[in-house]
Amino acid sequence: MQQHASYSPWLHRMARLTAGATFLLIVIGGIVTSTDSGLAVPDWPTTFGYNMFLYPLSEMVGGILYEHSHRLMGSLVGILMIGLFILIWARDSRKWLKWLGLAALIAVIVQGVLGGLRVTQINRNFAIVHACLAQAFFALLCGIAWFTSREWWQDGDVSASETARKLRRLSLMTTCFIYVQLIFGAILRHTGSRLDAHLLFAFLVALHIFLLARRILGTNGEAQRIGQSMPLLLLSLLAIQLMLGTGAFFAKLTAFGETFAAALTVTITTAHVAVGALMLVSSFVLTLKIYRFTDASVTIETAARGTLATE
Repeated sequence: MQQHASYSPWLHRMARLTAGATFLLIVIGGIVTSTDSGLAVPDWPTTFGYNMFLYPLSEMVGGILYEHSHRLMGSLVGILMIGLFILIWARDSRKWLKWLGLAALIAVIVQGVLGGLRVTQINRNFAIVHACLAQAFFALLCGIAWFTSREWWQDGDVSASETARKLRRLSLMTTCFIYVQLIFGAILRHTGSRLDAHLLFAFLVALHIFLLARRILGTNGEAQRIGQSMPLLLLSLLAIQLMLGTGAFFAKLTAFGETFAAALTVTITTAHVAVGALMLVSSFVLTLKIYRFTDASVTIETAARGTLATE
């Protein structure tokens, strides 16, 4: 395996650290929503008149603890993103990656403003957009983490077949369905509406993950280059998510949920959000791998001639 001169271990570590911090931020955000703590702190960017970073720890209790921790974690992600952006521009020669870094930096700034507007304007629409952008930002960071990894620079033959073309299309559709599913999930969590759309896309996501995993695992050439771990991970996350979704449905939308302990309900609903985020980034990175290691230029006729030539 050869390694490109532009590969930077520290850049890759910084990208992974920023993505990890973002995932933790999403988890804390899920706790904020699950505990209805979104307006526990009524002002922004201050916290009860204090500088956000100087608010007394002794007063961080109940909903204030969750909401203020979310703000502090968001600030940390912003600082890490600035560092990652500087490293990308200083250590990586790819112009398109520099633009991706700029897009991620703009996204985290917009995300912070949306979080503030959610408080100052008391508008749930801002909360929904805030939640959806968080998922997209997390996926973008995981993409950057993979673009800066050793695997991206690995040499090897690119698979060119009709199967490869179908894999590209199927993986892209799967990722899009997961993201739309997360959008309707955010709408459902914040407004209690569009359960029908949420369930519809849950079915579409499950179907496409199954088809994608079966196609990758059933083709030796593509599976060898792309790897079997990510489709298996997607299947595992799907199974967990279906169980969590069922639990969240009973906990939040049925009378049976009134018998659940509050901590259990918060755990189930927050885990549902967290696993959804992991499904999105797993599918997204898998799609990037498929596009990286397959060639879409092959036609059906070319594939057929290649098959005949080997017979």
